[in-house]
Amino acid sequence: MAAAALLRGAAPGRGGRAWSWRLRAAPRHRLGHSSCCHRGEPAGSAAWACFLLDERALVRVRGPDSAPFLLGLLTNELPLPGPAAGEASTSARSGYAHFLNVQGRTLYDVILYGLPEGSHEQPTFLLECDSSVLDALQRHLVLHKIRRKVTVEPCPELRVWAVLPCAPEEAGRAVLLQEKAECTTILTRDPRTARMGWRLLSQDEGSALVLGGRLGDLQDYHRHRYQQGVPEGVHDLPPGVALPLESNLAFMNGISFTKGCYIGQELTARTHHMGVIRKRLFPVQLSGPLPVGSIVPGASVLTKSGQVAGKYRAGLGDVGLALLRSEKIKGPLHIRTSESGLVALTASVPDWWPTSTK
Repeated sequence: MAAAALLRGAAPGRGGRAWSWRLRAAPRHRLGHSSCCHRGEPAGSAAWACFLLDERALVRVRGPDSAPFLLGLLTNELPLPGPAAGEASTSARSGYAHFLNVQGRTLYDVILYGLPEGSHEQPTFLLECDSSVLDALQRHLVLHKIRRKVTVEPCPELRVWAVLPCAPEEAGRAVLLQEKAECTTILTRDPRTARMGWRLLSQDEGSALVLGGRLGDLQDYHRHRYQQGVPEGVHDLPPGVALPLESNLAFMNGISFTKGCYIGQELTARTHHMGVIRKRLFPVQLSGPLPVGSIVPGASVLTKSGQVAGKYRAGLGDVGLALLRSEKIKGPLHIRTSESGLVALTASVPDWWPTSTK
């Protein structure tokens, strides 16, 4: 397909119908709520908020052995889940997964895009990762490639966008893309949870492609993500520190417990089969907005009696994520700021988590 041709390495500006893949509509699927902040737009004028995620980057993995190669490194299964009802079978597929080290700790969190295969084209995947670890992820892949027939390369020609509805009544509507002959676009539902809407990969302005779409403030995206308890990137999932099951990887459809071996599987599988996960990443709300840097990542979260309930991981303003002991989240909690002040902290259980965890 023309899309795969572009994703093998077409440079920006190489327009024309031979390089175009246009998606007209996405399937009906209920998305989560989001606050939208648009530049100069009156309330209610936009149906969708489009957030350019400059802190996310793409790695292209292609070749005859790309699927078995990735299968031995990722926590999730391949092939990726098939299209939903009403979705074209030629649509790109997406999945969520982590790369782990040999101790079973998270190295990189990725959204994986599997591109439709043509009769004369090699299997091609895109890995969306934190841009700060783009080079490290490429080195990790090349290190384990050995004799596999696989090519690993960056994909700078595509930009990553998140698309969230601005109002609950828009959540069930299809996202329509403008007809643009020079535009190559991949649109998929966010595989982690419906609360995170859609992922859009495009060379062009994402808000111009979505009917009723406007450019959103990136801080609104991160606030929404923290409120939903969705970690993303190295600040939320420190490489070599975070454990996948404590990071709710299973809740976000990011792990298979029936697939074959992969790096870091032993500890993860043992923890799962023991059935005991004492700590988890929870969304937290602070008693008020705090100055930037007033809470150090890794700061202890304390109970009323001063016992350690867990650690603050990352956040924005008065919302964030904390790794907490599950039995401690209902009691009064507080955290000490860098100025030695105490700030009240409230943990919550997202409503999209399995009911058995609530």
